Amino acid sequence: MCGRFLEISTPQMIAAALGVDPRRIPGRAPRYNIAPSQPVFGVYAQGQTRIVDVFTWGLVPVWAKDPSIGERMINARAETVAEKPSFRGPFKNSRCLIIADGFYEWRRTGEAKQPYCIRLKTREPFGFGGLWSHWTGPDGTEIRSCAILTTSPNAVMKPIHDRMPVIIPKDRIGEWLDHNRYDPKSLSDFFTPYPDAELEAYPVSTLVNSPSNDSPDCIEPLPSS
Repeated sequence: MCGRFLEISTPQMIAAALGVDPRRIPGRAPRYNIAPSQPVFGVYAQGQTRIVDVFTWGLVPVWAKDPSIGERMINARAETVAEKPSFRGPFKNSRCLIIADGFYEWRRTGEAKQPYCIRLKTREPFGFGGLWSHWTGPDGTEIRSCAILTTSPNAVMKPIHDRMPVIIPKDRIGEWLDHNRYDPKSLSDFFTPYPDAELEAYPVSTLVNSPSNDSPDCIEPLPSS
């Protein structure tokens, strides 16, 4: 799964990596420990334009009676996304990128869990494969929400966890966001685990265990023993 991540790059870095206009990126402070139900930044296509918007992490399907369902919808398994009632509509019509600079996962060793930070070796921002939804309640309340797709782990992730988020290659972002192209079989190509050689993973402090800790200390490598 993917239950915590960071987003710290400047608008200029995000624009260069994801092909968006930096003027379209809303102002925000760096986030070192983003948790479910919190606001996140996503990119979706409107014609030929890539729009950056704010979403609540935890997808609320358009048909939901109670938006609290989003608390259970932070991730969508890539293997079943085209079939699950909560996700198949957004997978067809509302694919997006969730902007990130890295993510956290916990490796179990005995009864303890050691958190790791996983990032691109280049330290560039990237986009998780995401789905989004625009829910409107009976009283007119509107919620834009999202979920992050997960897939099987690559060699970097296997010693840490049995799942990892889908990361969309920079040169295929246009394909992922193009809703005129919908073929579950061809889209499944995006679910191949990200190349091992492009990721790094290192242990970090258990500060990240609490979402209330949101500072650069969260991504500091633990001292070598």
